[in-house]
Amino acid sequence: MKTNNMKRNLLTLVTAGAIALGGFALVNAQDGNGGVAGRGFRGHGHQFAMQHLTKSLNLTPDQQAKVQPLLDQAKPQIIAIHKDAMQKTQAIIDKTMSQIRPMLTADQQAKFDALQKARQDLRNAMQELHAAMTAQ
Repeated sequence: MKTNNMKRNLLTLVTAGAIALGGFALVNAQDGNGGVAGRGFRGHGHQFAMQHLTKSLNLTPDQQAKVQPLLDQAKPQIIAIHKDAMQKTQAIIDKTMSQIRPMLTADQQAKFDALQKARQDLRNAMQELHAAMTAQ
């Protein structure tokens, strides 16, 4: 029972880390127009927010012109907060993992290390994806 809980907790932490990294890559991959850099694809950035507000509230072109600069001003602040949160999340995950490993048997440590390597590989792949998308 205790091993199952530990496995579930470990899987939860690894999954949370993967989701956090995915969100980080998405935010960083967006260009100034709310789309993915170099791809012309509209993501869930501030352009999506503008479209949603316009549709939901039936904003006039004059209102859209006044709202857009506010969204533009907020975007870098949101990105900075997101980056900070991702760094803090990663630090907590790393600390937690370093505390869990000594509690495991040799067999469990080998599996744990494989999971850690997979998580690091995912992290590296996300960073490569971001670099490739912003290099264009």
